[in-house]
Amino acid sequence: MKQWGLTSWRGKEALQQPVYPNAEHLAQVESSLEKMPPLVFAGEARQLKNALAQVANGHSFLLQGGDCAESFAEFHANNIRDTFKVMLQMAVVLTYAGKCPIVKVGRMAGQFAKPRSAGSETINGVELPSYRGDIINGIEFTEQARLSDPERLVQVYNQSASTMNLLRAFAQGGLADLHQVHKWNLDFLNSSPAGGRFQSVADKIDDALQFMEACGVGAGLGQLKETEFYTSHEALLLPYEQALTRQDSFTGDWYDCSAHMLWIGDRTRQLDGAHVEFLRGVKNPIGVKAGPSMDPEDLVRLCDVLNPENEAGRLNVIVRMGADKVEEGMPALIRAIQREGKQVVWSCDPMHGNTIKASTGYKTRRVNDVLKEVQQFFQVHNAEGSYAGGVHFEMTGQNVTECVGGSFEVTEADLADRYHTHCDPRLNADQSLELAFMISETLKKARS
Repeated sequence: MKQWGLTSWRGKEALQQPVYPNAEHLAQVESSLEKMPPLVFAGEARQLKNALAQVANGHSFLLQGGDCAESFAEFHANNIRDTFKVMLQMAVVLTYAGKCPIVKVGRMAGQFAKPRSAGSETINGVELPSYRGDIINGIEFTEQARLSDPERLVQVYNQSASTMNLLRAFAQGGLADLHQVHKWNLDFLNSSPAGGRFQSVADKIDDALQFMEACGVGAGLGQLKETEFYTSHEALLLPYEQALTRQDSFTGDWYDCSAHMLWIGDRTRQLDGAHVEFLRGVKNPIGVKAGPSMDPEDLVRLCDVLNPENEAGRLNVIVRMGADKVEEGMPALIRAIQREGKQVVWSCDPMHGNTIKASTGYKTRRVNDVLKEVQQFFQVHNAEGSYAGGVHFEMTGQNVTECVGGSFEVTEADLADRYHTHCDPRLNADQSLELAFMISETLKKARS
């Protein structure tokens, strides 16, 4: 392959990119971002890669979750805190049952761009460019809002920096302390079945901590009082990603410092495309989405290009088949990877293959379909003798009504109550916890 360079992707076809009305304005914004401090550091990305290597080797489990698309309108410290709390709850449930470390990665502090199936949409005979995420244009259906505006890249950087700062404070400043485990439950979870189950787990953890401290151990352990929390997003808008890529002063390697981990979507994973070209040259952990159309040999070739040294922890294959399609599509992918001896993390995205349109007109997902795809993911890996290493969810700590079903049931009629997403429907906190308990039982069986 030709030598990689920071701008070599510009010589390739770049899908899902907006058309900016003023190229000079975009160049000025890119130049400004190039001078900004990095949002994450190379050493942190290497630390995440080491943690993911433990997942690839079957010793840990990956929990990746957060917003479908972050927005300017929903930017609030409480929303960030509540999503972080639910991630902590899910991780505790999985750790307690699976008896293994959980690598926590948020779809946060950068998940602003969204691929679209069509470049435009028509409402009442009026055709306008599609909404592509707040980093590009506005969700309002007006000609002005749908213009691609480079200044939005700066606002995304500033919001991501604030979010990253808050996440670091939460992870290291006391909120993640296991002694506070009872305080992680959100108010609206107190009357739900999943919330009650979590309180039961919290009681057992509390008892264990009190026993350890009575024995004179545990009180000074930093692992009990803080946690590692990483960020990720789809590396879709390449000008933004390039502008935040930095050369590490210790190793000389290039890192995309917009997030610890980046992934390539199912629509932009072409072997000769710009997204694969860009991400093959940065040293962050990389994910690639694998939908029903993924050819096993193409997956092997993607491994060759994105992870030529076959490093454990470098490449995460995020499978998104849809309920009832996992058993048909995934075994061939696993067998191709096993045949070639490729080191990958296998994780399950049970969201994107299960989007439907409700009778009320809202896009939604059935919780039962999400649960079913995760179960099938584990079953196939068990049958193929491979390790089901993680899950990848679109979820929020807000009490939204966007996905139907769950033990605290949301119906199609409920969708209009609190449907706040800017793109795809997310699991709420109760549904996320329910899913964590289901996975915990499966993980427990798999590890035993």
